[in-house]
Amino acid sequence: MNAGDLSRLIPAARKGKPDLVIRNARVINVFTNEITETNVAVFGDTVIGVGNYSCENEYNAHGAYLAPGFIDGHVHIESSMVTPASFAQVILPKGTTSIIADPHEIANVAGTEGIKAILALSEDLPLDIHFMLPSCVPATPFEHSGATLSAVDLAAFKDDPMVLGLGEVMDYPSVVACAPDMLEKLAYFSDRPIDGHAPMLTGKALNAYCLAGPRTDHECSNFAELKEKLRSGMVILIRMGSAANGVKEMFDGIVSEGLPTDRICFCTDDKHLENIRSEGHINHIVNAAISRGIRPLDAIRMATLNTANAFGLKHVGAIAPGYRANFVLFNDLHTIEPHAVFANGRLVDTGAAIHSPAVPETVKNSVHAAPVGPDDLKLRAKPFMPIIETVPHQLVTRLVTGVVPTDEDGYFVPEDGLNKLAVIERHHATGNIGVGIVEGMHIRGGAIAATVAHDSHNIVVVGDNDGDMIFAAETLKACGGGFTVVSNGEVKALLELPVAGLMSDAPVDTVLEKQRALLDAAHALGADDACDPLVLLSFLALPVIPEVRLTDCGLFDVRTMSFLYQNER
Repeated sequence: MNAGDLSRLIPAARKGKPDLVIRNARVINVFTNEITETNVAVFGDTVIGVGNYSCENEYNAHGAYLAPGFIDGHVHIESSMVTPASFAQVILPKGTTSIIADPHEIANVAGTEGIKAILALSEDLPLDIHFMLPSCVPATPFEHSGATLSAVDLAAFKDDPMVLGLGEVMDYPSVVACAPDMLEKLAYFSDRPIDGHAPMLTGKALNAYCLAGPRTDHECSNFAELKEKLRSGMVILIRMGSAANGVKEMFDGIVSEGLPTDRICFCTDDKHLENIRSEGHINHIVNAAISRGIRPLDAIRMATLNTANAFGLKHVGAIAPGYRANFVLFNDLHTIEPHAVFANGRLVDTGAAIHSPAVPETVKNSVHAAPVGPDDLKLRAKPFMPIIETVPHQLVTRLVTGVVPTDEDGYFVPEDGLNKLAVIERHHATGNIGVGIVEGMHIRGGAIAATVAHDSHNIVVVGDNDGDMIFAAETLKACGGGFTVVSNGEVKALLELPVAGLMSDAPVDTVLEKQRALLDAAHALGADDACDPLVLLSFLALPVIPEVRLTDCGLFDVRTMSFLYQNER
């Protein structure tokens, strides 16, 4: 707050002159774990007191619980496939009033112009948006993205008021190997929050990683990993998105061992709008925690004050004087379903669209892939072929080997539960294509393709025949990016994402309708109902999550940070 803000707020607090009062609320105090039946006084966008207040503008809570607005500790707005304004329109009614966003998706496509665009699109929204600058563009040197960002590039944004620190440091091998460019970024942000991303990192390598500066991690896949990272001083962000939902073990371990929860927060990372509307957002994770035995007030603090403290946010995450007037009202402490939300002191109109500024032209027309010929997706089989095995409800994969079906010329043929996977470079028309085998997608009679392929966002396509795979890729080139499901040379569903091949500026309901059509079409091809096949597909090209991934350069073993093969045919 500046002097002008204080000169208005202090007299209002001293004299008890609010311009809004929330009456008859059961106010949750995250500092003391108390619930008090009282009133909350607001002046402008700031709480000026809790207690006996009144004014002409009052909102009667009728005995409902009043909690601080929820905070998503790590999210990529681009992964919602809509602009920040549309994203706000969907998550605000679920009680999420603040987010910590990492724009590395759009940065991988459009570099600094992408960061400028997402910052501009996030200004003056009712959703409180903060940014962590992308540390790994590209995520690794084993793929091709649309840009490369250095510490000097990031320095231009460090003083932006929306920027908190350095985003998820995914390239942990470069950290522990003391790669100069990575050390330069870490040193430059040593006085700011630094997000971690270190799946399954353990022992001395984890110690070295923590020493380098990352202080959060959202990649724990089991309780043992969570506990080791807590012991190492990290703040854990328990993630429940559209694909990574295996968190019961972590909650059960926290409860059974009585671990303190003050350094545990929540995040979604990547969750589709359809899932948010049907399940919820951060409130969905709070409810999951409560259902596994976490005390409700602890779960609420994990979703509010803990996250604010982890990222140095002094004025959100609590209901107390000087804190932002971000509130969520609900009736059941054990199943939180918001019925009213306040953002910056104003009641959110859940039925109203939120105005968005125009999307800059610098982040459009981003798909520049070379033509794919009839022989470009062929994969010559060996006696024992490496296979990417997907894991239900997880983003991690397993590397398995086996004998695979082939044609008479010795090329892999998708059969017996195995699909062909391809990653096609789409930024510079290099013609790079990685081809591999995936188990667990269950696609029959068609293909699914996307230009959302974390984090370099090349074209990723999975299917059971080359013709449909090529047709799907060409369909996305023609429309400027997106997701498509095709079968027998016919487009069954298409979501155009003209903003960097990642987002749509169409109305939310239009995007949701097309997302539902995509999921229906994907399931009609055999995709497993137990997970979101669009999210799963988009992560199969990310070479920082174990054990094995496919990039435009070839099949990559994340454990050894080396290729199993490169662009073999």
